[in-house]
Amino acid sequence: MSKDTVFQDVAEQRDRLTSMARRIWETPELGLHEEESSQVLIDRLEEAGFDVEVGVGGMPTAFVASYGEGDPTIGILGEYDALPDLSQTTTAERDPVEEGGPGHGCGHNLFGVAGVGGAIAVKCAIERGDVEGTIEFFGCPAEETLVGKVFMARDGAFDHLDAAITWHPADHTTPTLKRSLALDSMQFTFEGVSAHAAASPESGRSALDAVELLNAGVEYMREHVPEEARIHYVITDGGEAPNVVPAEATVWYYVRAPTRPEVERISDWVSDIAGAAAAMTRTEVDRRYVTGCYDYLPNRTVTDAIWETMEELGAVGYDEADRSFAADLRETLDPEQIEASVEGMPTDHADAMREASLYDEPIPPHGEGEVGGGSTEVGDVSWIAPTGQFRGATWAVGTPAHTWQATAANGDFGEEGAVYAAKVLGGTAYALLDDPSIAERANEEFDEVTGDRSYETPLPSDAEPPFDITGE
Repeated sequence: MSKDTVFQDVAEQRDRLTSMARRIWETPELGLHEEESSQVLIDRLEEAGFDVEVGVGGMPTAFVASYGEGDPTIGILGEYDALPDLSQTTTAERDPVEEGGPGHGCGHNLFGVAGVGGAIAVKCAIERGDVEGTIEFFGCPAEETLVGKVFMARDGAFDHLDAAITWHPADHTTPTLKRSLALDSMQFTFEGVSAHAAASPESGRSALDAVELLNAGVEYMREHVPEEARIHYVITDGGEAPNVVPAEATVWYYVRAPTRPEVERISDWVSDIAGAAAAMTRTEVDRRYVTGCYDYLPNRTVTDAIWETMEELGAVGYDEADRSFAADLRETLDPEQIEASVEGMPTDHADAMREASLYDEPIPPHGEGEVGGGSTEVGDVSWIAPTGQFRGATWAVGTPAHTWQATAANGDFGEEGAVYAAKVLGGTAYALLDDPSIAERANEEFDEVTGDRSYETPLPSDAEPPFDITGE
């Protein structure tokens, strides 16, 4: 037997997978509240014969589905949370299904479904006796707020894996070698004293003043952090009326940097500034650590296994109707977005992408040693077990994530890209089970790269999943 059998098993699931993807797209749910979305995946996995554990990491919508026994144990990661304010019909103009409603602007309606399809195909191979070992699918909620995998990791969910593989929708298809930024998500709430801002301001203590002093202090700090670091904030509560001294105010910070130790150093500095702001305004500050994640550590051995599978598959195979709709979507994009998308691609592929509305040819792994500008809690998994991930073409060329154009594509031709991704995931997992030496080499590489550094959860011991943080 070979990967071709896995590819065929995925192909036979096509209608089921696209139906699941559409159902999740039609019922978008925000992070940690994906009850219907997670159940769609759980029901399919249980029907296929997987043992499913629900409620992992203290999150009702997090689960692990397992089939097989013994080593190697290969994990496939999946997500299914939506984004606020990105409701959109499958048209090439801004047209929300529900004004202000959530939508799948990052393709997570495709993400988890593809993983389930790949895992079931591998289960069939184990059942036939083609390979031995264990395949597991990890249902990971709340990626958009960088929560799910972090709390699952603290629960030890990934500790036993020999390798992990995952993917993400995009406007191109390629294994990922770039690292990501580690991150801390923190909220600072200041408590002061309310007073009439005109009649008796001297009797008040402004929590908003404290927030503004914190923000000013961070601005002066920026020139003293590494160039790759990123610090963003938003005031989520600044008072109700200008004639009332705000007794309470909250600011939410993201701190990013290329390494976990550097993030922690900067976060401690921000926390010190918050304390100084409280002292200057005679207020009290409450610090809430929402979540944090590691930088992504790509494993070259697993990444190469993904690329070999892509080479065997070739292009996604979109039809003319798909390309026509993608062309309509591309017309709504800024040319600078398209150019930014092809930047850093191998030259021949970059030139072809500039001319295409939908580019589904696999692009070899590239960007090794580079650091991207985003963050993902796949990074946490990658510091626990050798991990490889890839991008799969489900959007028009140049489409940024978290846009209505992405939502429209994810509810239309992106479904075909999810079937392709299921084949890549299933074929790669099959290869890792069929030849255990791949996982052995991956773990040797992992040990060499990590050295004496081991994963320690960034979460405080008393941290609980932030069910009130949905991105809205």
